[in-house]
Amino acid sequence: MNTSQESPPSGPAPVDDAGGAALVAALEASSTAIWCLAGPGLQPVWANARARGMGTAPGDLAAVAGRRVAELAGEVAHSGHAETLHGAPDPDGRAATVVLQPLEVHGQPGVLVLVEDERTACGRAATVMAEGDVVDQVQHSLLPPALPLLPDVRLSGSYHRASSLHAAGGDWYDAVPLGRGRLALVVGDAVGHGVPAAGAMSRLRGAMRSLALRDPSPAAVVAALDAFAGQMDDVEGASVFYGVLEAATGRLTYAAAGHPAPLLVRADGGTEFLRLDPRPPLGTLPGAPSVAATAQLPQGSTLVLFSDGAVAASRALSAEGLDRLAEVSCAALTAPGALEGDAPAELAAAIVEGLLDSEEHPDDIAVLVAHRRAETTEPLDLDLPAVPAALPMVRRHLGGWLARLGMGEQDRVGVMVAVGEATANAAEHAYRGVEPGRMQVTAAVDVDGLLTVTVRDQGRWRPPDRDPGDRGRGLLIMRQLVDGVVLQGENGTTVTLSMRLRRTPEEDEDRHGGTTSAEVVVDRSAECPVVRVSDAVDMVGAEQMRIRLLEASHGGTGRVELDLTAVTLFSSAAVRVVLAMARIAGEEGWRLVVHAPEGGVTRHILEISGLAGLVELR
Repeated sequence: MNTSQESPPSGPAPVDDAGGAALVAALEASSTAIWCLAGPGLQPVWANARARGMGTAPGDLAAVAGRRVAELAGEVAHSGHAETLHGAPDPDGRAATVVLQPLEVHGQPGVLVLVEDERTACGRAATVMAEGDVVDQVQHSLLPPALPLLPDVRLSGSYHRASSLHAAGGDWYDAVPLGRGRLALVVGDAVGHGVPAAGAMSRLRGAMRSLALRDPSPAAVVAALDAFAGQMDDVEGASVFYGVLEAATGRLTYAAAGHPAPLLVRADGGTEFLRLDPRPPLGTLPGAPSVAATAQLPQGSTLVLFSDGAVAASRALSAEGLDRLAEVSCAALTAPGALEGDAPAELAAAIVEGLLDSEEHPDDIAVLVAHRRAETTEPLDLDLPAVPAALPMVRRHLGGWLARLGMGEQDRVGVMVAVGEATANAAEHAYRGVEPGRMQVTAAVDVDGLLTVTVRDQGRWRPPDRDPGDRGRGLLIMRQLVDGVVLQGENGTTVTLSMRLRRTPEEDEDRHGGTTSAEVVVDRSAECPVVRVSDAVDMVGAEQMRIRLLEASHGGTGRVELDLTAVTLFSSAAVRVVLAMARIAGEEGWRLVVHAPEGGVTRHILEISGLAGLVELR
């Protein structure tokens, strides 16, 4: 659909929390027709692309199995009980399945309606496959798109959907940086299955992040989540483990509600499950005390957090399942090269693969692994002559240092190219016309995973040409590759590059290939260039959009506009690109103009992501 077209109700999305933008984007592209009904008379307040094609007025929701969907929705909202209808085949061989799930929308009763319409000739297997694709889309969109990378701790996460849709959806994990080298490590399991379970998981994860950033203490967070679940029927009964790890010391403080204790694997291969005071699942026993415990993670040890599906992966009894998890985890961690370079990023996937001994697994599996490094990487400090012959030495030393941090290859190469641009500039221009002097290259990462690389020379500073064609070339390269670039011209030239270290989960890398349906072009017919984007802007499309914006703006030094009128899907990766470009524009003294017409899903995503105050929306 074209977001400039009228009609779809674009009010509140079915889930409005920290993961709202990602959820709306995933549901918008779903092959299942989805409506969110709320308010007096249960009017449609949101509908995805397929639902809008069927109609958005209450009367457009047809009858199934002799019952009108709109009337049944009223009963579901009143009773609070979900309903599923299976329609008979029509003369063309099509049969509909309708799921109605009660929920609250801004304090008012509402209903989530899902309609799957498949040809009977395709059989139930095709319907199950389509439903599974929807669950996968929504579930993966709500998991963290990347995990923090700290100098003292390596994280990896993995999620695998149950083979049966009756058990799929709702398991999740997260890692939240809390500052001062602390990480909140979380794994949980929402009640139910399918899209409704993923929505409940999204609300629970959003509440957890909000609470953790206010008061991260485990007892306080679990108690607050318990109160939250008591007010939300679809969250009640969910289980969660929440811990705060001090990366530099290895001290772990944790609490749980209805969730198994994590596994600790020591450097020598010994294993133990942490002590945990039993507590009922969230919202099931109001006022139940939340007791925090503490444990110590020695250097070289690994913490394995898991959902209960990991224990039941081979249909084993609980005790046998725990033993199997310990055995598989130990084998994955002690495998040759498992803890070297960026290999720890694959630990969670290796554990899950070891647990799956057949194609059939009865429950979702979510695993989050935190490995505390045996050694800390010291800062890099190079002092070299500012000549081209010194550049290979910079690349060699910096590349090895970044690899020891555990950076992925793509980010590592990006930093090296950006630093190479800065050092080449120092070697070629700093001491032009005089005897070559020295240049210093330093690299360090703080306790929260912020990488800072500084290139400094004592040459003659020349103010940059304000013509973007000259000034923007170096900035264009560097800003395409790192998060922040700062230039200073006192007593020589200092270029400071910064980047928040992170690792993308392996399933995200597999899921996002090298192609995209998005079309991104630069229109230079007017005085101000316009980057025009159309179709679905997924992760790959978002990267193309970022590159075109930087190219059109000459590295951010000149004005550019972004036209999203013809976008049909706007992912969370695309939102981050707009946010980054808005920040660069602010640093350069101009404001990014974004064309996203009112009433469209893209405009809605930008607004709920808080971008309305950072860009000029038209």
